[in-house]
Amino acid sequence: MTRWLVAGARGLLGRELLPALDRAGRPYVALGHEDLDVTDPRAVRAAMTAHRPGVVVNAAAYTEVDAAEAEPASALRVNGTGPRRLAAACGEFGALLLHVSTDYVFSGEARTPYAEDARPAPLGAYGRSKLEGERAVLQLLPWTGYVARTAWLYGDGGRGFVGTLIRLEREREYVEVADGQCGQPTWSADAADRLVALGLAALGGAAAPGVYHATNAGLCTRVELAREVFRLLGADPSRVRPVPAASFAAPAPRPRFSALGHARWEAAGLGAMRDWREALAAAWPALRAGVAVAG
Repeated sequence: MTRWLVAGARGLLGRELLPALDRAGRPYVALGHEDLDVTDPRAVRAAMTAHRPGVVVNAAAYTEVDAAEAEPASALRVNGTGPRRLAAACGEFGALLLHVSTDYVFSGEARTPYAEDARPAPLGAYGRSKLEGERAVLQLLPWTGYVARTAWLYGDGGRGFVGTLIRLEREREYVEVADGQCGQPTWSADAADRLVALGLAALGGAAAPGVYHATNAGLCTRVELAREVFRLLGADPSRVRPVPAASFAAPAPRPRFSALGHARWEAAGLGAMRDWREALAAAWPALRAGVAVAG
């Protein structure tokens, strides 16, 4: 049976990929940054030689959006050079590569969900670095390279924006949330299951290479998401106060609209992922428990 290699296995999405592979009954090796520096060609080749995977999932990434503005070279090294190293090794060893990317490759000027073939136009250093990774994968692996863009991830013991909201509800009378940013909250477990399904479809010849969008269906603003979290907590949603995004003065610009379209899933024999509200409700017990444990 084909072995999978997960790079970035200790991150928010990487950690969810392991139980997803267990559910699918697939053998895998899980490598965190301490085990594999994806920017080091010798380390990448050594890992491929040692484990001989048929599928590589690259969940390794520089994810500090604001810090990337101050250190763009570091972001580009991990998010651009890293995928290029992996793609070159996958080409040499005959492995499929599933590379995880982001909605931040888009400018946010659209008013309807971005199709998989929409023209990227990132606003900041983080988005530019992720776009470089996408291009490397698609250029070096035109027949065996897959890019899966995801967005607004939450999960894994309450990590992400949703977990932060759960904690803030306990600590503050009112919670201020930037208004106007619209996207797709995505449960990391759902995204992981979809990546595994994509890999299996690719191995079976049902999924053509290229770009796919691994986000939960539907869309909402950050404020709407925050109010849904408060509703699930049994708290008054009006305690979420919308404020202009400029009030937060973040170093990196964010796309105001970054919802993604899902047309390519049908051709691969897979439907769109479930609606974000349904996913949030399914994730809720684990999110509450994870935040409680974290204190």
